[in-house]
Amino acid sequence: MDYKVFYEDVVDWINQANQAAARFGMSNSEFWQWVAESSGALCLKYQDNRLVVKQMAMMVEWLEEVYESRQTA
Repeated sequence: MDYKVFYEDVVDWINQANQAAARFGMSNSEFWQWVAESSGALCLKYQDNRLVVKQMAMMVEWLEEVYESRQTA
């Protein structure tokens, strides 16, 4: 696996996540649907490589933490 290309894809995914959050709002189920579908697609692109799956799970968890912190603020 080309790790440089993979992490470029992760950076692109983060940028797209920011755009999706701005478009839908993090409270909207469409945002979380996008998160699930796009993170799953990235895992499939890399044949569910263990590193990729763990990285994307961490990214989703990070988004959940951001959402939760905004709810309590």
